[in-house]
Amino acid sequence: MMFRTVWAAVRRVVRGRMSAVARGARAAARRDAGMVTSEYAVGIIAAVAFAAVLYKVVTSGQVQTELQDIVKRALDGGA
Repeated sequence: MMFRTVWAAVRRVVRGRMSAVARGARAAARRDAGMVTSEYAVGIIAAVAFAAVLYKVVTSGQVQTELQDIVKRALDGGA
């Protein structure tokens, strides 16, 4: 009989703690809900800007000439 009483008390405490943790997690998720979309948007904008700069650099005349020279040397056996 004593075991059941103690076990019931332990379950009440554990359930109370678990529900408090769950409430805290839900509240944190609600606070950060708007930030996720804006962070993705900033990341995408930065990636697109970096890709545009990289494209401009790679398609410039001097870089294309250098890349062609590298490929020619590689195909010639590195001579």
